[in-house]
Amino acid sequence: MMEAPERPFAELPGALVEELLNYTQALSKELGDEFYQIQNRRVRWREELRRESILGHVSSLPIGEIPTTSGIDGSYALERLLANDLAVVAALGVEGLTPPSETRHWPFPHHKVWIEIEPHESETGTLLRAIMMGLELILAAQAPHDVVLLDGSLTTPLIYFNQALNKRLEVPHLRTSLFLNDHMLEFLEAYATILTSSRSDHLWLAIPKYTTRREIASRLKWSTNHDDRALLSFILEPGELTFPTPLQNPSQPWHLNIEGLNDRNKSSLEQTVSHVTEALYNLQVVYYRPYSWMPALRIEMSRSVAENPYRLALAMQAIYFQSSAPAIMEPYPLYLADRMVKQLSSSIPALRQIISQHIAETYPGKIEEVFLGLHGYRTESGV
Repeated sequence: MMEAPERPFAELPGALVEELLNYTQALSKELGDEFYQIQNRRVRWREELRRESILGHVSSLPIGEIPTTSGIDGSYALERLLANDLAVVAALGVEGLTPPSETRHWPFPHHKVWIEIEPHESETGTLLRAIMMGLELILAAQAPHDVVLLDGSLTTPLIYFNQALNKRLEVPHLRTSLFLNDHMLEFLEAYATILTSSRSDHLWLAIPKYTTRREIASRLKWSTNHDDRALLSFILEPGELTFPTPLQNPSQPWHLNIEGLNDRNKSSLEQTVSHVTEALYNLQVVYYRPYSWMPALRIEMSRSVAENPYRLALAMQAIYFQSSAPAIMEPYPLYLADRMVKQLSSSIPALRQIISQHIAETYPGKIEEVFLGLHGYRTESGV
């Protein structure tokens, strides 16, 4: 069956579409000029990278066996109903392309999920985002693979946790708040495991799709508004990488507000938070362009991985082996996990309908009250 042709402007007024299209010529020229300027500076910038011993090639790293790999991603959805909010969180782990000599650890995707009905509160989404991140960290820490890939930056969980713990004090009555309270120590312990990557048989890498970081451009005093990933996508040849560079630290010290969390875990919480914040200062970043069809990938890792040539080689080999499909612009297991788990929000109407049917079977009042109370106005989703 033939698919219907796409009509991206079908629902917009004609005059609005015409004005949007009129802007494209000027925008195209502006972007084209920026790309041209980068190309003009490319040779000079490559020489500066060599002079500072930043530019390298994966062939300079030790050669080892192809590692087993998995990718972890998460999503949440918050359906605003008339009477309540329906909150759903999921983390999903997918095994990568299996090396010929290995058996599969995960024949099927692994997951963690949490679902709850909450009263209306504006801060529920902030709490759900932190729970999503916590479930991702636990799933990643438990993965049996040699190399585990996470979507996003290694610093993002601390930011999400801090935002949620501050908001939690305003809505302590929510079940979402109680869940965060009961599982925060578990989340942080998994986070510390990933940040340190101290196990010799496992390592964890974070690969954010979007970044504003400029560690290399700032170090070399390059005059440009582009972030490092954008610049290095133009500069690096296939197979080239930048050797590990310390992650750019924030202007304020890393911290986590654990005020009001479970008192019986206070000592363990404080100790784990200390491990986490200390490890954040030791993070390193590598940019690697495995193939000509891919942009440079920003890869964040612990110092224990970055400073060990054999572990760094294992990391790059995992990325190379999992990025061999030209149609996919990121490592295969991350792409697959992202595609799967992002369908969570589209499942909410079906869940709402099933809940409505269950209630209607025993509800003593008017049946229309059930469907009215569970009417969905909008779904907020997050990645």
